[in-house]
Amino acid sequence: MWEYEHSVETTVTPEAIWRLWADVENWGTWNAEIEKIEIDGPFGKGARITMTPPGDDPVELRVTEAVEGELFVDEARFGDLLLRTLHRIDPVGRDRVRVVYRMEITGADADEAGPQIGPGITADWPDTMAALIELARR
Repeated sequence: MWEYEHSVETTVTPEAIWRLWADVENWGTWNAEIEKIEIDGPFGKGARITMTPPGDDPVELRVTEAVEGELFVDEARFGDLLLRTLHRIDPVGRDRVRVVYRMEITGADADEAGPQIGPGITADWPDTMAALIELARR
C-alpha cells in the first residue's frame, strides 16, 4: 500500500467547505488540475464523477462514502489498483477545523506503482487545499 496525507487548519466553517465539495461541477474553480468535470446526479454516496485533468484522459471516480459537513471518499480503479481518496473535516478547537486529504493506493503492485503515480496525483494538494479554503472564506 502507498499512502499520502496533507492537512491544513482553518477557521472556515465545515458548511462552507462542504458547499464547495458538493458543487462538483465547479471544482475547477479551486482545483487547477481539472480541465472538465461531470457528475451523474446529486453529490453523495454512489455518485459517479468523470474528471478530466489537463492533457489527460478522463478519470472515473465513484463516491463510496459521504457524510454532509464531515467527509467524503472517492475511489478510482486502474486495472488491479484502487486509488482511494478521503476528504475529511475534523474539529480541532473552538472555531477551528482541520481539512484532511488522504490517498491510499492498494492492490496488486501497489507498493511499486504507488510511489510512481501517487506523488504526481497528490503534488498539487497543498495549492488545491489553499485555494479551497480561500474560496470558502468568501
